[in-house]
Amino acid sequence: MMGLSDHLIILPILIPFFAGALMLLYDDRQRKAKLGISLVATLATLVVAVELLNRSKGNALSGGNDIAFYLLGDWAVPYGIILVIDRLSAMMLVLTSLLAIPALLYSGAGWHRQGQNFQSMFMFLLMGLNGAFLTGDLFNLFVFFEVLLAASYGLLLHGSGQLRVRAGLHYIAMNLAASLLFLVGVSLIYGVTGTLSMAQLSNLVASVPDADRPLLHVGTAMLGIAFLVKAGIYPLSFWLPTAYMAGSAPVAAMFAIMTKVGIYIILRITMLAFGAGAGSSAGFAAEVLVALGLATIAYGSFGVLASQGLGRVTGHLVMISSGTLLTVNGLALMGGGIGMLAGALYYMVGSTLATGALFLLIEPLSREEGGIAAMLALTADAYGLDLSDEDSTEQDEEGLAIPGVMTILGLLFGVCLMMLAGMPPLAGFIGKLGILGGAMSAPALPPALVWIFVALVIVSGLASLLALVRIGIQTFWAADGTPPRVMASEIAPIGVLAGLLILLTIQGQDIFRYMEATSRALHAPEIYVQGVIEAPRVVDGGDRP
Repeated sequence: MMGLSDHLIILPILIPFFAGALMLLYDDRQRKAKLGISLVATLATLVVAVELLNRSKGNALSGGNDIAFYLLGDWAVPYGIILVIDRLSAMMLVLTSLLAIPALLYSGAGWHRQGQNFQSMFMFLLMGLNGAFLTGDLFNLFVFFEVLLAASYGLLLHGSGQLRVRAGLHYIAMNLAASLLFLVGVSLIYGVTGTLSMAQLSNLVASVPDADRPLLHVGTAMLGIAFLVKAGIYPLSFWLPTAYMAGSAPVAAMFAIMTKVGIYIILRITMLAFGAGAGSSAGFAAEVLVALGLATIAYGSFGVLASQGLGRVTGHLVMISSGTLLTVNGLALMGGGIGMLAGALYYMVGSTLATGALFLLIEPLSREEGGIAAMLALTADAYGLDLSDEDSTEQDEEGLAIPGVMTILGLLFGVCLMMLAGMPPLAGFIGKLGILGGAMSAPALPPALVWIFVALVIVSGLASLLALVRIGIQTFWAADGTPPRVMASEIAPIGVLAGLLILLTIQGQDIFRYMEATSRALHAPEIYVQGVIEAPRVVDGGDRP
């Protein structure tokens, strides 16, 4: 008889699903009860995710990389629905929950009052994100992808305002087109290989007949385009800054992790199916990924310098993060070292938490006339938009106001600035140092390409520093009048994220060691394949019943 520990893998999906469904039965006026249910569910998901991360570390016999899976309906691989946990997916589960809890706490300041079913949609978004990180086959990846997109549509349009509706419609149109490409790409891959299991696909790519290989590459490319859209990669990213700026603060904070879904899937599929053992398909599209990543870093850097409002600056910072990670992915396929990818994973965690915190900071900093509020108004005017009915008029004065609010906001803003600009001693500097050091020490990479990448990473950090310092000066030094009234319930979640960034730095050695083991496992896809196909076991390490 199976115990609860045997079902841990599916709990990050079931917990938010049942919580979201339960809250649909509540009257929308019972918002405090809904918020309580959401927080309990997210905390429970975090506890499960941490336990899964501890178990994914494995032991000395498994080389420190334990792969476990969950078969729904007990159907054998590759015929049934399978959920897989390894170091990378466990890390993404923990990161998602760590970002979701502060976003939920922040929504309790009044953002969930702007429309109906905010908490339920938030839970379904969490369910889709966790499912995308856990699934072991492409078909169910599409299912979870659509779940998180459907929830994100409702969350982005939650509330009112011309800017939000216009940006939301652009966002929906782009993602519907990406979903169509996703379906076509999956169909081509299945037609060539006869499977959608990622583990089995890794085994079959090398043996695909030469006559069918172009179809496999076309299907993979179409699948890649769908996730490049989600990751905000240039030139498919024109929608991102406006859409992320238009969303309410807790929604925009969660969107910071949604761009990483696209990066995660591209990294997972390319390292599994197109690594060194993929025959003539080895390193497929690596040069394209590098070129797109470098172009995204450059575009994001120009966007950061050209933007006047913190919302658009943060949107372009998200693009810089995605471009850096995509470039490292391509370089890893071309022979980049384990240290480079480990640095990228470490940087991804820090940049995601930092951009999430910046999205939460936007509204408190723009609450009064002047400063960022004025710059946002100028940006909206340039786009022909009206912000007069936006969120600032919707917030309720509840909770405790705190003294010295501008000092506290300035300190939190400074932590995010140092992280995203890559300044020592915070985690952004450590991650970028690992990326650049790994790239420069990889003999298989073309030196000219490495130096271009190094230059762009340094320039993007400088651009981020200049843009954020400019906003900080205009907000904290040039502001006139009475400081804005900011509730403790709004500052506390931002403080949690800033604290996580500091903790990420303090525990940098242990966390970077974990990232190195994760990178080592990604460079050895046979670990994943053997864990899923050749060594069946459930999450507690016992034999499958």
